[in-house]
Amino acid sequence: MSGVTVVIFFLILTISSLSSSSSSSPISIFRPSIAGTNRHTMFLPLYPSPIPINSSADAISRRQLKTTSRPNARMALHDDLLLNGYYTTRLWIGSPPQRFALIVDTGSTVTYVPCSTCQQCGKHQDPKFDPDSSDTYKPVKCNVDCTCDGKREQCIYERQYAEMSSSSGVLGEDIVSFGNQSDLPPQRAVFGCENRETGDLFSQHADGIMGLGRGDLSIVDQLVDNRVISDSFSLCYGGMDVGGGAMVLGGIDPPTEMVYSYSDPVRSPYYNIELKELHVAGKRLALSSSVFDGKHGTVLDSGTTYAYLPEAAFVAFRDAVMKEVVGLHQIKGPDPSYNDICFAGAGSDVLQLSKAFPSVEMVFGKGHKLSLSPENYLFRHARVSGAYCLGVFQNGNDPTTLLGGIIVRNTFVMYDHEHDKIGFWKTNCSHIWETLHVSGGPSPPPPRASSPPYVSNSTSDNDLSPSSPPMMAPQNIPSKSRWPKNYLVAVGASMLALLVGLSGVGLWWFWRQKQQSIIQYKPVDSVVVPEQELQPL
Repeated sequence: MSGVTVVIFFLILTISSLSSSSSSSPISIFRPSIAGTNRHTMFLPLYPSPIPINSSADAISRRQLKTTSRPNARMALHDDLLLNGYYTTRLWIGSPPQRFALIVDTGSTVTYVPCSTCQQCGKHQDPKFDPDSSDTYKPVKCNVDCTCDGKREQCIYERQYAEMSSSSGVLGEDIVSFGNQSDLPPQRAVFGCENRETGDLFSQHADGIMGLGRGDLSIVDQLVDNRVISDSFSLCYGGMDVGGGAMVLGGIDPPTEMVYSYSDPVRSPYYNIELKELHVAGKRLALSSSVFDGKHGTVLDSGTTYAYLPEAAFVAFRDAVMKEVVGLHQIKGPDPSYNDICFAGAGSDVLQLSKAFPSVEMVFGKGHKLSLSPENYLFRHARVSGAYCLGVFQNGNDPTTLLGGIIVRNTFVMYDHEHDKIGFWKTNCSHIWETLHVSGGPSPPPPRASSPPYVSNSTSDNDLSPSSPPMMAPQNIPSKSRWPKNYLVAVGASMLALLVGLSGVGLWWFWRQKQQSIIQYKPVDSVVVPEQELQPL
């Protein structure tokens, strides 16, 4: 019984040690310089400083956006739509990671950055990508599915845009990291390494483009094809004077208040919606729904700054807004090159604009309505304080309706490929990042001290660089143990103690048996013991 007792004691001690260790250490596991100077920029690019998580009861009671079961890439958006002309996000490419500020663009299908060998690229925010410095870079060799270079050795790409800018270069494949605010681990992806830039792409501050459009080279489509995210992504642009916002590559569980429009993937390569009517101050514009269905239909493009309507729709919208403006006087625009429609006397408080400017509603198929506030169709006058101008223009002779980023400021937009629809939810995009961060799971750990440094010329970002990316394709990464080193040490020490204890019990038992064999056996009655008398009380 003594040996059994000792064994049980050591087993209890071992289990207790493991339990205490577990409880104390959790298991680790998207500009013109003057607003209005660039009317037809088809920018293909988001990012504010991360908002600290508020753990108060107020934050807990706030409506949450829940992420789906698959991991997603939660990424901040920087810059401002009207000050910069675009939003950017941060992407890290290569091993070790090289950081880039990329314009988020739903109208482009290729993600590209300047190559270190590019002699016709402008000076941008970060250093050019150096393929030779990445241990995981591979050129995409010439094949039947791509356009090849003159030597037929490597695949190439070329993109041209409406504002007459262009980008061309070679295609490469490397590890792409989304930062430490993302649940999605680094993934291999194909991207463009630029050898030539022209127009706004040459002069812009941002490094390149992050293509979110429909197509095999789209970063979203690549992640979906690799089955690492669900077939969806979302954008949320910050409001007037705020900028920034958030982006999610992957699915979320949308709020019940989200308004949807059907998006026909066959109609055009762009993200189109079924716009049927426009209402100003609650009154429908006298337009046929077919006016919004010309050429590509109604296209939602995050890389375009303003909104552009066919002539009939623009004239009707302009006249309706001017009729409803209260207590303001019309003034000239900030740029004499353009005949902007501007009004002075509204004050500087964006929240008070609805007192002077009318509300606007977009009506989709099935009668679904999206309400727009004045910040969704106005921009600040660059030269007159308290003055605002229409951010909606005539789209030349093009019958396409083009809705740029201004239309969806402070609107969470979900591009649901899987169900061919686009959802809209009016919210405060300055706080949506916090909401997504809280509901998306635990906060990610800070970057490890051993992480290789990323290359950057920018000092204004607060984003965390990603941890070291894997040195092989994700599908070949061996699964890591879920037990950190301190657990392994605790288990090893406990097992050693158990072995020592059992050995001691065994030695004690052997010695006891040996001692008993030495003592000579005597019968009970072999010794005469004299009887003792009872002592008196």
